[in-house]
Amino acid sequence: MTEHTPDPATTYATVRLSPKADARAIRHGFPWVYSDELVLDRRTKALTPGTFAVLEDAERRPMAIVTVNPASRIAARVMDQNIEAVIDTAWLAAKLTRALAHRTRLYDQPFYRLVHAEADGLPGVVIDRFGDTAVIQPNAAWSERMVENLADALAEVTGVTTIIKNGEGRARSLEGLPEEMAVLRGTAPTAPIAVPMNGATYMADVMGGQKTGLFYDQRPNHAFAASLSRGVKVLDVFSHVGGFALAALAGGAASALAVDGSENALTLASAGAAAMGVEDRFATRKGDAFATLEALAAEGETFDIVICDPPAFAPNKNALEAGLRAYERIARLAAPLVAEGGYLVLCSCSHAADLTKFRNASARGIGRAGRRGQIINTGYAGPDHPLLPHLAESGYLKSVFFRL
Repeated sequence: MTEHTPDPATTYATVRLSPKADARAIRHGFPWVYSDELVLDRRTKALTPGTFAVLEDAERRPMAIVTVNPASRIAARVMDQNIEAVIDTAWLAAKLTRALAHRTRLYDQPFYRLVHAEADGLPGVVIDRFGDTAVIQPNAAWSERMVENLADALAEVTGVTTIIKNGEGRARSLEGLPEEMAVLRGTAPTAPIAVPMNGATYMADVMGGQKTGLFYDQRPNHAFAASLSRGVKVLDVFSHVGGFALAALAGGAASALAVDGSENALTLASAGAAAMGVEDRFATRKGDAFATLEALAAEGETFDIVICDPPAFAPNKNALEAGLRAYERIARLAAPLVAEGGYLVLCSCSHAADLTKFRNASARGIGRAGRRGQIINTGYAGPDHPLLPHLAESGYLKSVFFRL
């Protein structure tokens, strides 16, 4: 039998908004209370990170059940606007059941993002599913405390037999949580998991790969790029495990070159190409993306489609200007590699750089390269990554398709 973490008590502490906080935003669905909006008196500061509490407005009227982390800039996250709610395993199972119902309508195979944090009503929690295996990222203090309950609910609702806890990444450090990997249920996979998506096969390393092992968010943008790819030559920069490149090959591309700085990622990409039977049309090149773009230009290479899907250059507002310059530089270096009438696909997963800023930086880079382009499509994360309308951060991904 699994040892259960005790469910939280049904009597909660109380925390209060400061008079300057916008209580209406919380009532209308905004899920966060920042540290300068909460009364952080001695009692509140003494609360253990991840504690549940009743949030009151400045007039002491109850508003919601929240989870509190006095050490975080996000001092409270809304769990439930019903102040009678009990946050226990049954409550978690209800949230997971609702999330699962949406994904099973979308996809006929169990490969998707099952939980997208606040947008699915589980603040700070990401769960990606890989068939009978699921990877949980408990990025908020409450979910770290209740990770066993979460695993119980996940197994009950989905039937997955292996559950991995991926406790790594910047989000956890902001919550004051340690980095660790753990197998919560079942046994750790000894080989990458083959993931079918858009007719391609991707190899997900759920124990040693980046994030949960695969990025599901680009699925619709992979599909659109694939629709342009029949019979043409494709370059996929920041390719990870072959994201756009393998989708393009599934769409009939004549060839695809994947560029990434990680040898392990490119090995997984090659394994995916082999599983698809397209290894004869697939090549990899390890190296720094900026340097490789410059080298390809010096070699006189051109491609019908060039895709650049970098990591977040602007992960926060302080990094925004430097990030926009990096996006502009990527566009400037990539544009000369696009054949006349070909396509340049530029992506950003930086929530601090909104679509307008990112698009403008990309257009500047294209212009500085002496090219002109028309935008033919703008893509976002797939529908298994729902966007909470009150929270801009939940809509982080942008993919802009230019025809040059």
